[in-house]
Amino acid sequence: MFSWRSILQKHDFEQKIDVAFDVPMKALTTFKIGGAADAVVTVHDPSAFDELLRILAIDNTPFYFIGGGSNLLVSDEGLRGAVVRLSSKTAGVTRLDEMTLQADGGLPLPKLSREAQQLGLAGLAFACGIPGTVGGGVYMNAGAYGGEIKDVLKEATVFWPDQGVKTMSADELALSYRHSSLMKTGGIVLSATFILKPGDSDAIGAEMTDLLQRRRDKQPLEFPSAGSFFKRPEGYFAGKLIDDCGLRGYRVGDAQVSEKHAGFVINRGEATCEQVKQLEQDVRTRVYETFGVTMQPEVRLLGDHWLP
Repeated sequence: MFSWRSILQKHDFEQKIDVAFDVPMKALTTFKIGGAADAVVTVHDPSAFDELLRILAIDNTPFYFIGGGSNLLVSDEGLRGAVVRLSSKTAGVTRLDEMTLQADGGLPLPKLSREAQQLGLAGLAFACGIPGTVGGGVYMNAGAYGGEIKDVLKEATVFWPDQGVKTMSADELALSYRHSSLMKTGGIVLSATFILKPGDSDAIGAEMTDLLQRRRDKQPLEFPSAGSFFKRPEGYFAGKLIDDCGLRGYRVGDAQVSEKHAGFVINRGEATCEQVKQLEQDVRTRVYETFGVTMQPEVRLLGDHWLP
């Protein structure tokens, strides 16, 4: 009897997907942490999803949809089953009308932001430095510097393993602070449609340059991280709470609260998932004991406990 691995290895997907086995997840996440996944499947053509999932179902093989890996912490033990992601190489942008762009789910958000700027369309400048994909951005309602995906999203085309493909309106996606309904229902965003506003290309470009410089000045981009580690508690700023507890620079092994921005947890070299989890628990405990505020991670943990 053939296993899902052997079938996946031999199956002819007509170049619609690429498959790699025993892939260290640290190579696929901006945190640079995580053991090996049994398989990583990169999908170039979503029409291959049905056949792919039929093969994975042979042994009830678990699978995980991920975007650009910018908001993930992966277990040191790795992931059993298959990690599935959309290709960025084949992803692009289509202009549907004067103010409407449709972007493939695997497209990096900075590329979408730049494309809109070059077309003289305003509304996506905030995404110029977010190191995620369009699909991941919709999934978690990504945002920065006062802008969020929900501000410009019209609808998204989503694939579910048990329902197939459906187009969901922004209202159906129920976007809120770092959240969408997809976090409960699952699904992978194949494409998203954005309604933008007319703008001056040079002015938008200048805004993007300013935002990128602010990121370089204020965020620890010189170290691997998953971006802002904790959600913003209502009425507070996560980084200030952590800083006011005297935890700026606090370390557990090579996992550290950034000295540059206390809202970030960085990997100083060889940080492990367990070290990050211990640091997260230490920070949560100290902040609660000091201010009575419960901190929640914005980062998703795969292969262990958290997840929304």
